[in-house]
Amino acid sequence: MSVPARLLRMSIAFALAGTATGALADIYRYVDEHGTTHFTNMPDDPRFKLYMKTQKEASPVTQAMEQRNHPLPKVARDRYHGHVVAAAKTFSLEPALIHAVITAESAYNPLARSPKGAKGLMQLMPGTAERYGVKNPLDPKQNILGGAAYLRDLLTLFGNDMQLALAAYNAGEGAVARHGGRIPPYRETLEYVPKVLSYYKRYKSSM
Repeated sequence: MSVPARLLRMSIAFALAGTATGALADIYRYVDEHGTTHFTNMPDDPRFKLYMKTQKEASPVTQAMEQRNHPLPKVARDRYHGHVVAAAKTFSLEPALIHAVITAESAYNPLARSPKGAKGLMQLMPGTAERYGVKNPLDPKQNILGGAAYLRDLLTLFGNDMQLALAAYNAGEGAVARHGGRIPPYRETLEYVPKVLSYYKRYKSSM
């Protein structure tokens, strides 16, 4: 997939803390004079206009996470931390970023499967698993290595723009390319990127 040479950074200022389970989170948008699209759920500028209303029923895992001060208890992260650190060293990533993706993707369930066919801790699609030589995506070590390799390639592809890399991890690099090198305006992706960044910041400060 070809990606525009000049990638425009999309600013997302979602406030994630203190949101009630199942509550509406209205999303507002405006395009600035440089053509960059900004999204927020807490508009502080009159240029923001209502873009969409979202309502997401939280899973039992998500509800439990939101009741804690930290996304997931340390014991869940410690269980696979050795694999995370090894993958982080191999692919020059921060362990906190890999942990953040795992938290958002599977809540550390190594047997997690999505309706679309994604599997394991980092929810690898069959094509992605094959691309990175992951023979058993339900094996934690293989899954984390494959997910980390994919994440590293996405960061390289998008000039180390973490928001775009995460958007591509969720929606596919082709979707980012089709939207002009910007975060695709899909509800799931618009929620996913700030969620992972929130976990990343929390983990980074505690590791």
